[in-house]
Amino acid sequence: MDASTDPVPADPSRHPQREEQHVIDRLWDFSDPAASEERFRAAADDDTFSNHIRQAMATQLARAVGIQRRFDEGLAVLDAVSAELEAAGESEVPAGAAGAADQAGVADPADAADAADAAEAAEVRARVALERGRLLASARRPDEAVPELTRAVREAAHAGSTFLVLDALHMLALTDTGHEREWAEQGFEVLRADREPRVLRWGVALHHNLGWTLHDGGDAAAGLEQFELAVGFADRYGTVDQQHVTRWSVGRALRTLGRTDEALELQRELARAKPDDPYVAGEIEALTAAKAAAESSPEPGASAGASREPGASADR
Repeated sequence: MDASTDPVPADPSRHPQREEQHVIDRLWDFSDPAASEERFRAAADDDTFSNHIRQAMATQLARAVGIQRRFDEGLAVLDAVSAELEAAGESEVPAGAAGAADQAGVADPADAADAADAAEAAEVRARVALERGRLLASARRPDEAVPELTRAVREAAHAGSTFLVLDALHMLALTDTGHEREWAEQGFEVLRADREPRVLRWGVALHHNLGWTLHDGGDAAAGLEQFELAVGFADRYGTVDQQHVTRWSVGRALRTLGRTDEALELQRELARAKPDDPYVAGEIEALTAAKAAAESSPEPGASAGASREPGASADR
């Protein structure tokens, strides 16, 4: 684990979600990355947006092509944004600028404008590092991904963006093998200081992913506890899909723990809400078989069968 992100050097909780994230949320459809790619490509070229927002849109273009496994193309898009920042002299945090966005009560309007510009530049750098790390992680290059993701945490903190700090921490918890819990705990600490619902949605991913780390590591009881916490965050701040996925994971952990009747009842509830979900159907089949086997055999125990449901994240 890279200690350079501990502690986070600014108080990002003091900064509300910025305009570009609302635009990004509106343009993303993770079920259709090709259509999302076209929307972000158009937005990145839209002169009605500020240069800052166009650069943010370009980072999401890189993510969209990366989801389609075009990793080199995505990295090239991010390299182009980095080159723009370098040409503008915004490729690194200026000396003494740590937490510039946190300096309240700046008397000189020019100083306030400079601080805002520095925060915007740091936010773009955070997005570039985050998406580069995400692409590298997806390309199974974790040793290269982790330094980018730790850089994203630092830059997001300098920008005062809690949302991006949590996105980067959640990616580190997925990518930095052996340090998943430490990164997740940093995320929980950041969450405790925030009140914005869209930011608090990251609690779904952080608890859910940690739950799978624990479950797959052999501690299904601890995994279940994290899944139940993820359900709580999903119910309060998440999407309908997140509410569904986190409950599926609760059921999966119950099966591992041999609590077959509870798991089967939960999966049947999910099937009534979403009858076409193949993962729910697979669990019901496995649970039914496990129950039949238990009734015909003196040896208890849950079937090991199905693995986790893919794509179960709080990403947007």
